[in-house]
Amino acid sequence: MSKSTDERGRIYLPKDVRDRFGEQYRIVELPSHVALFPVDEDPIEGLREAVGDAFEDEDATELKAKARERISGDVFDEAAEHSRDGD
Repeated sequence: MSKSTDERGRIYLPKDVRDRFGEQYRIVELPSHVALFPVDEDPIEGLREAVGDAFEDEDATELKAKARERISGDVFDEAAEHSRDGD
């Protein structure tokens, strides 16, 4: 699906996309592109539904730190790959 911004920089998502993924999105800027990720109305409840009790005994602060470290590494790896490819 391809969309353009209007004169104010807005992107309009089709109704079927909004019905499927919701009204709120996180914009993530990566070295080579921008991505939209749907945000649950209750993100904690959405996470619980997705993973069940997999993180029941984990500390939330520690999980956040691990996630940030992993994401930073992924972004660094992607940027390095694009640098090698000449992008």
